[in-house]
Amino acid sequence: MSRIALLLSILALLSACDRSKINESTWKEAGGQAVLPFKQGLKQALLKGMEGGPVQAIGACRIEAPRIAKSLSKGGLEMGRTSRKLRNPSNAPKPWMKPLLEVYASDPESREPKVVLIDQNTVGYVEPIFVQPLCLTCHGTEIDPELKAALELHYPSDEATGYLAGDFRGIFWAELPRE
Repeated sequence: MSRIALLLSILALLSACDRSKINESTWKEAGGQAVLPFKQGLKQALLKGMEGGPVQAIGACRIEAPRIAKSLSKGGLEMGRTSRKLRNPSNAPKPWMKPLLEVYASDPESREPKVVLIDQNTVGYVEPIFVQPLCLTCHGTEIDPELKAALELHYPSDEATGYLAGDFRGIFWAELPRE
């Protein structure tokens, strides 16, 4: 059974749950399964992009990440990534995500995924993203001038720099249908 089919089966079983409450552990599992192929696809795209150098890797985040998220968002499932410090304005957080971003930002030791009931039909899942050493190439405090120029060209309002390894960067998110 494919990952998507398994996820949709889990979601179908969850629809029988009491509509006013959510079983956090079950929804965390479903959310983790939902975003896993997105995280894996994004990592592969970034590593492939980095083979051509950091300037080439910009395309992985700018073009491939939205494409991967869109290809996996089906059957009422939506997913993506967002941050308090955006590089791409199209990744702006939805209202339900903002308090969760603040929780992670104010408590960097909080690394557990979280789920919230968005409405009677939708559960939100978030998983924190922490800066890894490789991320510093494009998101750190010292960025190569050629790379910086390319970032400014594609992202004139970029706020996503100045990070150190281990810093909270943002969240992977999923909106999971309860039906």
